[in-house]
Amino acid sequence: MAAKSLREIRRAAAAGIGSRRCFSGDAAAAAAAAAGVAEGKVGGGAGKEVNLFTAINQALHIALDTDPRSYVFGEDVGFGGVFRCTTGLADRFGRNRVFNTPLCEQGIAGFAVGLAAMIVNEAAKFRYRSGNEFNCGGLTIRSPYGAVGHGGHYHSQSPEAFFCHVPGLKVIIPRSPREAKGLLLASIRDPNPVVFFEPKWLYRLAVEEVPEEDYMLPLSEAEVIRKGSDITLIGWGAQLAVLEEACEDTAKDGISCELIDLRTLIPWDKETVEASVSKTGKLLVSHEAPITGGFGAEIAASITERCFQRLEAPVARVCGLDTPFPLVYETFYMPTKNKVLDAIKATVNY
Repeated sequence: MAAKSLREIRRAAAAGIGSRRCFSGDAAAAAAAAAGVAEGKVGGGAGKEVNLFTAINQALHIALDTDPRSYVFGEDVGFGGVFRCTTGLADRFGRNRVFNTPLCEQGIAGFAVGLAAMIVNEAAKFRYRSGNEFNCGGLTIRSPYGAVGHGGHYHSQSPEAFFCHVPGLKVIIPRSPREAKGLLLASIRDPNPVVFFEPKWLYRLAVEEVPEEDYMLPLSEAEVIRKGSDITLIGWGAQLAVLEEACEDTAKDGISCELIDLRTLIPWDKETVEASVSKTGKLLVSHEAPITGGFGAEIAASITERCFQRLEAPVARVCGLDTPFPLVYETFYMPTKNKVLDAIKATVNY
């Protein structure tokens, strides 16, 4: 495996750790199986409560430990990174495998061509250009994203829709520490290039029990985290916590919400969402990114095509505003619980 890291954080919202592997998907699966890695479920090993950045750190330790051809490089990763996600990696695996780069995203991505490729023009098209003869291996670009309470217009952006528009890339956004570890390991071991967005707000705020063992969670498989019958709610990343609170509040009013974590935005699990909407007849999508051109619009269009005769109300979207992320007016910009509650009630009573 060859691996590459784009930066822990840039002063904006572009950062990452990537990894690139030289063997095929079948060989990757065989290697994972040989290492005793279970995909899609977590074994019965011991676990302890950790936050999201610690779960990310555990996944990176495992990735480097299980494949000697993996690397981490990018801005500030050598000393642990701004969010401390790469803490201890250089000390354990050496400066030849974990090292800092100059402050230049294009330079980092370009340097990685030997290990991976530049994201949009090279990595995403590598397999297509070669007629499926070659791929980028496990190129995984980690990037913090989203609101943090004080980030303003640079540090609070949610750019996932930009990358969802690039054929050849996979886009993953976890909602919790346990999800982050399993999805990150699966991304690193996937032969396709992956952009892995990490909710900045949850780095230290989200805490749950995470197995210390090596495990993967399946990509492109949504998870129904709450069953319901009146309306389907779709979200990803930090917005899931907002939607869960809304589900609890509407339950007091007798409204039963089915909540789905999309987890993988591209390629997304249309079948799970379609099955849910076919049951409830109503759909609400919520994300922090601006509403116009956001990935929620793609979900709304696809589900309208698939479930047109079963929809009982227009698809609702509760998203960020069409403006640069405002520092002082962040609470007005965000798709808050109260906005979601109003949209649920309006859709159910349509």
